[in-house]
Amino acid sequence: MEDFHDAATAATRALATDNALAAFQATRAYLNTQILGQENLVERLLLALLADGHLLVEGPPGLAKTRAIKALAQGLEANFQRVQFTPDMLPSDLTGSDIFRPEEGRFQFQKGPLFHNLILADEINRAPAKVQSALLEAMGEHQISVGSATYRLPTLFLVMATQNPIEHEGTFPLPEAQLDRFMLHTLVDYPDRATTLRIMELARREAITAEVLPPPRKLLSQEAVFAARREVLSLTLADSVADYIAALVDATRAPAPYSAKLAEWLRWGASPRAAIAIERGARAYAWLQGRDYVSPEDVQAVAPDALRHRLLLDYSAQARRITAQMCVDELLNTVPAP
Repeated sequence: MEDFHDAATAATRALATDNALAAFQATRAYLNTQILGQENLVERLLLALLADGHLLVEGPPGLAKTRAIKALAQGLEANFQRVQFTPDMLPSDLTGSDIFRPEEGRFQFQKGPLFHNLILADEINRAPAKVQSALLEAMGEHQISVGSATYRLPTLFLVMATQNPIEHEGTFPLPEAQLDRFMLHTLVDYPDRATTLRIMELARREAITAEVLPPPRKLLSQEAVFAARREVLSLTLADSVADYIAALVDATRAPAPYSAKLAEWLRWGASPRAAIAIERGARAYAWLQGRDYVSPEDVQAVAPDALRHRLLLDYSAQARRITAQMCVDELLNTVPAP
């Protein structure tokens, strides 16, 4: 009887896994019909959702960054809030504040935009440091503190922040502590000529129907997301692959045994959050491929996005236009994979 119960439980979990994976694959297919030529951005959004992380997206204007997370909100049972960051913002514009109710003779907390499931922090580097720091507690602990009170944020909580790499006037670079809260840093670039033609046609059709994003049926429930997260965490991660992740992170802190170039280029390495981000991201990447184990190739697929914003380059390397991406490439080429 006990064996039958165990088998039934295993079968139920397998069915839930198949359903969750099918829902994520259907959501990815839908997003790729709405955000053309940005398959990597779509995949990174889903990886962050699966790994309970946050995403920093950097790229020129007009590359569907805002559209991507709005489309995800359309296909997900979740609420969405866009926040345009500006130099005159205050932390309370994000967290909310205590409002005095004279008819009741007391203060009442008015929730800010952070009390939503999906948050778009648009042009996050245009707000001063005191506003950026208001996100630290929210992103790290899923809660905010206002005065002496602490308020829990939704269990499903994802921040996607954007940066424009072209214009730097009137911007405030994100401090390292803030960057470290982002699980992944994704770069987006212009689509090719053929994709541009498809985008033009999609925009024309949407103008005719007067619908920017035709709402689909909800493809992904919050229960499916939480079920998928549990399955992602249960994937097999061999000791050799775990040690490979640790070696990659260690090589950013003590690079001399691995590469003379890295020892010359790097001034500061990655934190333990980087190892967690790579491990969680690799698990999510493998799960999206339909596998129940993590391979070194999965680690290599997510390591660049998990590391590039966590590496501080030496001033001389910056003067020679060495980039964080070049450091990551050297890292993957020199640290031996299992």
